[in-house]
Amino acid sequence: MMTASNRLTGMRAFVLVAAGQFISLTGSAMTMFALSIWAWEKTGQATALALVQVFGLVPLILLSPIAGALVDRWNRKLVMMLSDLGAGAATIAIFLLYSAGSLEIWHLYVAAVVAGAFQTFQWPAYSAAISLMVSKEQYTRANALYGLAESASGILAPSLAAALIAGMVVGGNVLLPGIGVGGVLTLDIITFIAAIGALLVIHVPQPEHSEAGEQARGSLPKEAAYGFQYIFARRSLLGLQLVFMGGNFFASAGFTLLTPMILARTGSDEQILGLVQSVFGIGGVVGGLALTAWGGPKRRVHGVLLGWIITSMGGMLLGIGRGLAVWMVAAFLASVIGPIINGSNQAIWQAKVPPDIQGKVFSARRMIAWLVNPLAALIAGPLADQVMEPAMQEGGALAGVFGGVMGVGPGAGMALIMVVGALGAMLVALGGYFVPAVRNAEDILPDYDAQPHIPVGIEPTA
Repeated sequence: MMTASNRLTGMRAFVLVAAGQFISLTGSAMTMFALSIWAWEKTGQATALALVQVFGLVPLILLSPIAGALVDRWNRKLVMMLSDLGAGAATIAIFLLYSAGSLEIWHLYVAAVVAGAFQTFQWPAYSAAISLMVSKEQYTRANALYGLAESASGILAPSLAAALIAGMVVGGNVLLPGIGVGGVLTLDIITFIAAIGALLVIHVPQPEHSEAGEQARGSLPKEAAYGFQYIFARRSLLGLQLVFMGGNFFASAGFTLLTPMILARTGSDEQILGLVQSVFGIGGVVGGLALTAWGGPKRRVHGVLLGWIITSMGGMLLGIGRGLAVWMVAAFLASVIGPIINGSNQAIWQAKVPPDIQGKVFSARRMIAWLVNPLAALIAGPLADQVMEPAMQEGGALAGVFGGVMGVGPGAGMALIMVVGALGAMLVALGGYFVPAVRNAEDILPDYDAQPHIPVGIEPTA
């Protein structure tokens, strides 16, 4: 039996965690791809796919404050394991329904709620664990490594899922037999074992008590509210999150429609969709590797704001493009900067917020940034189906204005929403440079290790 003393620690341990997450995330991404194809073939509507995202995001947002408080109270490694198990349970339920021939669209919504509820605990626990497992100088690299696992899974999953669903035949020879959606779901269930197994053999230290942590102690509602109080008392942290809130609203409105847009413009070509999604993963891997080797910009706020501007250019090109070549270039541009944006932002927060309150603060931070995502998805789906798609058909109300750039026909209305959304996100990031509290956040806020700490087990005196 392994004890804390003989389990892996430090950066080696985090590398193992990232490897386990890569395997698990690959399985999950394959499932999302397979179910997106299934839902599109069943309904032919962007709204159905958008609602899956909405139902996954709503519990994640609503439960975030409570989850953050509990993450700071509980053993963080245990929280990470339970979040993986919960997501796996949702996949098992979908698999059983699909195998019985009983799967309906609404089942995906219920599964998304369950998975979203458990994932609410996952991100703050993993983010806070980084602060405890590696040194401050390695924060950006560790965040890049975790992002690398997400991006690398995005390379493999779409193309592999497409091949596994239909099989691969070359010259009349079956190189890979098709296993269908049910087979992909089975593989996803197996991959959860890798994530949990990696966590079993590592050690995640418990944080020291800080002065802020002592102030946060109290009832669960009080601790849940403390994360918001901490952020709202620091204009620079609030400003950074408002940039993400605005950027996420516009970007989510566009990227919610990416899958149905490509399927609509290609006659439901799964291979093209898989290739474009794989390029998103490639871009993320390249960006993650660059950030791991480079360590990020010295002024991390530039990684956030300038990164948002560049990735938004890729989003605009995705909407303007009408074929695989342009979509692949756009997907790479939109994704290669993502690790730099998120890694730079994470490093700022991990350096400024004491580890023993990061669960509360990071959950509140995510709620602020993601609060608008379900709204964006709810707007984008019906707007595409009922307004923009009809308006961008031949002879439609907007076809004469934008048709020369966007083209007309199926998918053109969704493409126009993507372009407008990307432009909005770009303007939000540019606006951040005009706000001193955001532009100078790293200078205004002291690092948490320059603040008082209280050793574990020692209570403050009156």
